[in-house]
Amino acid sequence: MTVTPAAAPARLELALGPLFFHWSAVEIGDFYARIADEAPVDRVYVGEVVCGKRAPLVDKALARAGERLTAAGKTVVWSSLSLPANRRDRDATALLVADASRRVEVNDMGALFHRAGQPFVAGPLLNVYNEAAAHELMLKGCERLCPPVEMALEDVGAIARRVPALEIELFAFGRAPLALSGRCYHARDAGLARDSCRFVCDRDADGMAVTTLDGQNFLAVNGVQTLSHGVHVAAVPPVQLRDLGIGALRLSPHSLDMVAVAAAFRALLDDRIGPDGLLATLNALNPPGALVSGYLTGAPGSRAA
Repeated sequence: MTVTPAAAPARLELALGPLFFHWSAVEIGDFYARIADEAPVDRVYVGEVVCGKRAPLVDKALARAGERLTAAGKTVVWSSLSLPANRRDRDATALLVADASRRVEVNDMGALFHRAGQPFVAGPLLNVYNEAAAHELMLKGCERLCPPVEMALEDVGAIARRVPALEIELFAFGRAPLALSGRCYHARDAGLARDSCRFVCDRDADGMAVTTLDGQNFLAVNGVQTLSHGVHVAAVPPVQLRDLGIGALRLSPHSLDMVAVAAAFRALLDDRIGPDGLLATLNALNPPGALVSGYLTGAPGSRAA
């Protein structure tokens, strides 16, 4: 495979990823209304990606949000479920992904069968760690890749150099999505089974913090999903992003003021503040965990930003 320089995007985009957490329909409506009206983001990913059981409770609210965001001039991308657990989940995923009229983010390899060569975004929950995998996805219609959050910047840049036609979107803010399970941790913590979970994951707007036996912050859980306890932040100067071939940053929704988060990242991308200014602004917004960035340099992900 020929190695060519990564493309340098003229303008770095800002994207808002799909909501991982189980918020109420009212909270979802209010959140996306503010994003539509106030947030300086170019595209917004909408959809239930963590647990198919939640989808019937929020589908209508997400549909209304998609309409509101589109009317506000945002590019809306519909995100698929990442771990379909039953026939209902698989059917819903197939219906979404097969709709060629929608921009779609694929978060489960099995869903590609239903996309039939139509363009799609490869989400960070796919295991795409090298240029060979990225190239194969591009042959199947992938036009943009958000690499797994644990990849170092150097490795993301290698994909961008070797597959220059593929747009690269870097996961830049939020508790890092690490794993998914067939078991529901929230239900287990409440003494319930997954099938009778009572949707107790709605008790923790940013996930339930998990500590070690000696009381140290460790992870966060969100239903069947495991996340980092710390909040991953890519405080990377725009000149470095361009040199790496990264064309967009992705922010993951949390319960703090995401309009202010987006404004801070937009200021970074426009060279109005530097990385230190970004970190200071984010810390002042009271994120749910300490700001971390170890993954970006190949270090442990919990290393402080």
